Amino acid sequence: MSIDLLFADFDRLIQSPESVHRLRRFILDLAVRGKLVEQDPNDEPASELLKQIEAERKKRIAKGEIRRAKPLNSITDAPFDSPSDWMWLPLGQIGNIFTGNSINASTREQLEKMETGRPFIATKDVGYGFDEIDYANGLLVDLSDERFRIARSDSVLICAEGGSAGKKSALTDREISFGNKLFANETWSVISSKFVLCVYLSDFFYFQFAEKMTGVIGGISLRNFLQLPFPLPPLAEQNRIVNKVDELMALCDRLESARAELEATRDRFVTASLACLNTPDPDPAMFQQNVAFTLNNLAPLTTRPDQIKALRQTILNLAIHGKLVQQDPKDEPVIKLHPGASERRGLPVNWVRLGLEEFLTENTRNGYSRKPDDAPDGIPILRISAGTTRIDGFVAEEEHKLISGVGSDVRAEYGLVPGDLLACRFNGNKELVGRLKLFKDYLRIQPIYPDKLIRVRVDTLRALPEFVRIAGDSDLVRQQVQAFCATTVGNWGISASKLKRVVFPLPPLAEQRRIVGKVYELMAVCDWLEASLVAGDETRGRLIDALLHETLEPATDRKVATQLNSIL
Repeated sequence: MSIDLLFADFDRLIQSPESVHRLRRFILDLAVRGKLVEQDPNDEPASELLKQIEAERKKRIAKGEIRRAKPLNSITDAPFDSPSDWMWLPLGQIGNIFTGNSINASTREQLEKMETGRPFIATKDVGYGFDEIDYANGLLVDLSDERFRIARSDSVLICAEGGSAGKKSALTDREISFGNKLFANETWSVISSKFVLCVYLSDFFYFQFAEKMTGVIGGISLRNFLQLPFPLPPLAEQNRIVNKVDELMALCDRLESARAELEATRDRFVTASLACLNTPDPDPAMFQQNVAFTLNNLAPLTTRPDQIKALRQTILNLAIHGKLVQQDPKDEPVIKLHPGASERRGLPVNWVRLGLEEFLTENTRNGYSRKPDDAPDGIPILRISAGTTRIDGFVAEEEHKLISGVGSDVRAEYGLVPGDLLACRFNGNKELVGRLKLFKDYLRIQPIYPDKLIRVRVDTLRALPEFVRIAGDSDLVRQQVQAFCATTVGNWGISASKLKRVVFPLPPLAEQRRIVGKVYELMAVCDWLEASLVAGDETRGRLIDALLHETLEPATDRKVATQLNSIL
């Protein structure tokens, strides 16, 4: 497959968040394999560079600038086939490579006090590729201080130890001293330092590097580093490759910028669309038009999985403000069931506001306080995580242990039945505290619940448990719950007595059923959208990888194009 065909199709794949990053890696892989620019038969072969390298090495040794190095093994097993006028050499033949100096706290303080001098560069000051080195890090070495090794300008740095080993690399634009976790490569004059950087950044090189890493924290010895295989093109081709890489990386920068601008525009549009639905509109007709537009255009409004969360929250907020389904004047008003309720301002017709305690069949209560013992003959008792794990609003019934010695009186007092609501009353994450989860008994295990959970039983003649659960996740109710939360030693908690004081907007029972049905319908759409977006990103990622592979290992253009069109 030709590179032109790849770029012709790439605009259809650019929607993938990783697309430009993958393209950058691919460009570098092409560069180090001799596939980015054409070979010129008039170029002086790479083998001729060895004579100049050897002469330069001997000259620097004679001047005392470098030490005589131990001979390196020839590369007999090349990682891939390279063009005929290229050579495979051990990396140590490409330049003078050495490690930096370690510094202790006392030395660091000395360097911090210097006002002028040579920058001292540590791993943290080096980026992941073509980023500039952070020379203004506050550490300077006096020019007369002979304790520190010096790397010349235009040296190639690479991290040799730790989590960034083989990943962080950069090109110096001035003379520096540097830390002991970095290797500096002062390339010979017939070796382009920028080409060496391209090799360092390629996937092929990192794979070779990683294979030689050892130790718990991960690192490569200088000896193993010097022996890594290096593909050397003629000098003229090195320069053509570097120029082409610069050109294509600039293109990638523009693609990245364009994609970021596109995403920002989409974000603003989605945010504005959802904000219209979360803010009361003085014109009810216009508001309903906005609702209809949003609900009818969920797919184009959401282009990333992370946008689905805001969409779900908007649906919940619409539901508990009576904006998701139409009111039916024939519905029995809630006021008939609660003649004492008077707070109805701003509510749809036939709705009321009630504290949770006003539509319960029993008082809110904490669970059973004895710890489980996992006895084989025990009964199920839910873990605390059963009330926090699932994001779909249901109790995670599989999150349970066993407890023995529980009599029928305890089971009667703390047993759960379908329709019960559970709320976590104590957690390090405030978002999880007091959030209602619906018990469905889908495992048919008839568990009891633990002390860190609060049970809420609503009167089903007045309120549907499913509606209460949905309302409990809305911003209106969550703001009240979080206002009641108190913190102790980094954990948040809410008492059962405070939870029951939270006020809910309550529609007629018939409308509650319509709301629950609509919410479930729209949440299913959200689930489908989220899965589709994730799958789409994964598919585009696999497609990009396949395209890149086909470009490196050509098949027929027609075959690849046909496969691409069938998937897209």
